[in-house]
Amino acid sequence: MISTNVRNRRNSVLSQWQQLTIQSSHDRRRNRSLFQSAGLAGHSQEKVYVKPTDYLDNKSLDSLCEKLVDGERIALDTEFMREKTYFPQLCLVQIATENHIWCADPLGAGNFNRVWQALMDRPWVVHSGRQDIEVIYQAAGRMPGELFDTQVAAALLGYAPQLGYAALVAELFGVELAKSHTRADWTRRPLAPELIEYAAEDVEYLLPAADLLAARLEESGRLAWALEDSQDLLQTSLYTPDPDAAVRRLKGARYLSGRARAAARNLAVWREGEAVRRDRPRQWILSDAVLLELASSAPDNQESLAGVRGLQPGIVRRAGPELLAVLADSEVDTGDKEAHSRPDERQRALLAEMQARVAACAGNLTLLPEVVASKKDLSAALAGDRYLRVFKGWRRELIGDTLLEILAVG
Repeated sequence: MISTNVRNRRNSVLSQWQQLTIQSSHDRRRNRSLFQSAGLAGHSQEKVYVKPTDYLDNKSLDSLCEKLVDGERIALDTEFMREKTYFPQLCLVQIATENHIWCADPLGAGNFNRVWQALMDRPWVVHSGRQDIEVIYQAAGRMPGELFDTQVAAALLGYAPQLGYAALVAELFGVELAKSHTRADWTRRPLAPELIEYAAEDVEYLLPAADLLAARLEESGRLAWALEDSQDLLQTSLYTPDPDAAVRRLKGARYLSGRARAAARNLAVWREGEAVRRDRPRQWILSDAVLLELASSAPDNQESLAGVRGLQPGIVRRAGPELLAVLADSEVDTGDKEAHSRPDERQRALLAEMQARVAACAGNLTLLPEVVASKKDLSAALAGDRYLRVFKGWRRELIGDTLLEILAVG
């Protein structure tokens, strides 16, 4: 039975979504005819959502701001590069309304803030939007107030959790999108017309897809779930560099103990700070393998440091004293130096029971288990973490409380 609080929350978010998607009767008839001509049952290959596209450089950005209607929802995607940097470099912002697409160029724009101002007060529709939100948050320093992620929505209808945009468009509309420019250099100017067309396709079908997925979710009583999960992507903590959490990215550090674990933690914090300061990928600063080797071997002078396997001579010359100081400080580190113990037989049995409960719950909903709770989340719960998404919102009502009972007894 659904509790009063859950029912009220569901009704509230449903009401919000309905307000966002109100259309004139003409537009509703138009969308129905488009869905039918797209062949939702027969998967027609006809491309029915073609919209005119404008490429906007710095001189023409004002036209976008003028043409967006207050409160109008938009589809949004980005193109960015981060192969050589720590922070992604925003190269293009694609925006679609019901009838038009704009590809706005932030490179060389004297004042792109006017575009952000025009976009931020509107509800956004994205697909797998976490990276897009990250790059926009770092570029603009803010995020939209409301978000609907079509990948999140599709997963709650039984599709694969990591379903790509092209696969979703093919599934919903029977349209095959081009994949020929996935490795393009988006920093080069001028952008070739075929690149602009390719970029525009990334938002061309987002609003129709959102409408169709939202309708199906509402029928199944899961629209509130999709809105809740989408809104979770707007937590600023997801996109703020956190040097103290850097050690969690080191898979091999999980089972280190004592001084070696303290050294790995301090080296990871140092590497993260260097990567941010120099705006370079963290692996360019110090690879995981070398970092763990440093933590385990604990060199205490320049000569022994130079002998660490895989450590480049240039790093020894440039940062040798800093690395030795970090390793020396690890002896008096006050952080958590205890290794995570490997699960014993009782813990493995508890994990298996939780996985079975999640799988049964997901199966009843025709969902994949990881949509409800991943093995990583369940392992973290077993280790004592109670701030996981499975213990919040709709997941707690569905399975989270049951898992807490299993953990309490176990």
